[in-house]
Amino acid sequence: MELIVRVLACLAEGLGIRATARVFEVDAKTVLQWLVEAAEQLRAFSRYFLCDVHVKQLQLDELYAVLREVKAGDLSDDEAIKRLERSSSWVWTALDPESKLLVVVDVGPRSLEMAQRVVHQVVEVLAPGCTPLLLTDGFRAYMTAFLAHFGHWVQHVRRQATGPLPKPRWMPRPELLYAQVVKSYRRRRLVGVKHRVVFGTQLAIEQVLTACGWRINTAFVERLNLDIRQRVAAVGRRVNTLCQGEDGLQQQLILFQTYHNFILPHASLRQALRAAEATNGGGSAKLWQPCTPAMAAGLTDHVWTLQEVLMFRVPPWSQPHAV
Repeated sequence: MELIVRVLACLAEGLGIRATARVFEVDAKTVLQWLVEAAEQLRAFSRYFLCDVHVKQLQLDELYAVLREVKAGDLSDDEAIKRLERSSSWVWTALDPESKLLVVVDVGPRSLEMAQRVVHQVVEVLAPGCTPLLLTDGFRAYMTAFLAHFGHWVQHVRRQATGPLPKPRWMPRPELLYAQVVKSYRRRRLVGVKHRVVFGTQLAIEQVLTACGWRINTAFVERLNLDIRQRVAAVGRRVNTLCQGEDGLQQQLILFQTYHNFILPHASLRQALRAAEATNGGGSAKLWQPCTPAMAAGLTDHVWTLQEVLMFRVPPWSQPHAV
């Protein structure tokens, strides 16, 4: 068990499967099998704790990932370009900027169907009636996905004395707030940034952000993209550790999500102790209490270890019966 925990910890810190196998002198297929088995436990663990989450705002973004099957030499240049444009794999993330909680992480093409799927997962994690402020880039599919999940039917009043009643229309809820950060590039350089309010009002959005001292931005989820690049070997830049397909990438991402939310303390979330605590040896006194995103979001009360997560027995929950 100790060896498995160390192997998975190296994978969570960004080391590739083959490199981890060389470090611990085990077969690469054994490391892959441990990752596959651990991913099932980590997925069930995350689903059990990530429920009825209350957040005030969410930032969503997509991160481009290259799979080994796309870069294989058996595809021509035209077929490879066509596949990269239409059916490339993207890492979709949804982050709470206040608690740094990674709510959703998924893999799929940059399409409307995938945006609907990610937003649907977000709604399942949020508490009933929770409608946070939503911030994304200029991808238009988000607007349709948010409107589908955070909308309701509205019956308009008849304007004329006679004639048929106007048909009900699907409209966004009054509490829905959504803004976009649209960036303009020229020759791969950023030349302009515009803020676009899609749903809600500028004043209502600024009131939510002013409480944290922020403005309309997606900086926190973009910083998360850097963490994913550094800690998930399959999506790093200019690496030779690409996954064979989306399943392998999903397994590494669920490891990253659990490690990010429950195991890794964040320096920006640490809390000052009322009194300094002495440490063993001649080290300096302890002044800060470590805190993880799950603790900041109120989902747990302590910093988990990877072994505790792997040994945790997820209680069964009621499943819908098949008709």
